[in-house]
Amino acid sequence: MSLGPTEILLIFLAILLLFGAKRIPEIARGLGKGIREFKDATNDIKQELTVSDAPPPRIQPPPVQRAQPQPSQPVATEAAPPPAPAEDRTAEPLS
Repeated sequence: MSLGPTEILLIFLAILLLFGAKRIPEIARGLGKGIREFKDATNDIKQELTVSDAPPPRIQPPPVQRAQPQPSQPVATEAAPPPAPAEDRTAEPLS
């Protein structure tokens, strides 16, 4: 049982009479959006099912290189001012 060209023409004519010429493009757009959303959903499900259960690879940080000990060097600190010269008390007479 197949549809012939006259039967297809009668179906299109009945649809045109039921919905009108202005509503048919709107119906076709809605039908196209529905089909597209269905395909997108099925593709998303396929991708989820094909993804392995293994966790994603982790990016390893570069190894930390420890600094080699340097020869002992004095630490530069702020130098204290030189001591004030001591007064020479021997020159003064004792009273």
